[in-house]
Amino acid sequence: MQFLRTAFWVVIAVTLAFFCMANYVPVTVRLWGDLVMETKLPVLLIGAFLLGAGPFWIMARATRWRMKRRLDSTERALAAVTAAAAPPPGSAAVAPLPAPTPQADETSLPAAGPSSLQTTGTA
Repeated sequence: MQFLRTAFWVVIAVTLAFFCMANYVPVTVRLWGDLVMETKLPVLLIGAFLLGAGPFWIMARATRWRMKRRLDSTERALAAVTAAAAPPPGSAAVAPLPAPTPQADETSLPAAGPSSLQTTGTA
C-alpha cells in the first residue's frame, strides 16, 4: 500500500514539473488600486491551490485529533470497567454446578397416547 501512495505522489510531482516547465511565463495580477504583482504562472496556481486547500487540511487534522482523543478516552474507560469487573488473580472463584434435577422413572409418568385420556371409573 505504501508503494501505491509513493507512486501516486511521484506521478503528481512529475505532472506538476512538466506543467511548470511548459507554462513558466510571467503573469501580471492587479490586486487593488495601483498595486500590481508580477509572478510566474505556476507560482500563482500552486499558491492558489495551497491557499484553498489549507483550511480543509487544518479541519481534517483537527477532526483526526478530536477523534483520537475520544478513542483514547473510551479505551481508558473500557480498561477501567474491565479491571473493576474481573476478579483479582489468585482468587478464582468457581461457580458451583447446578444441582441435578431428579429424573422421574417411567412408572410414575402417565402413558402417552389415547389410553392416557381414558378415565378408569369404578362403578
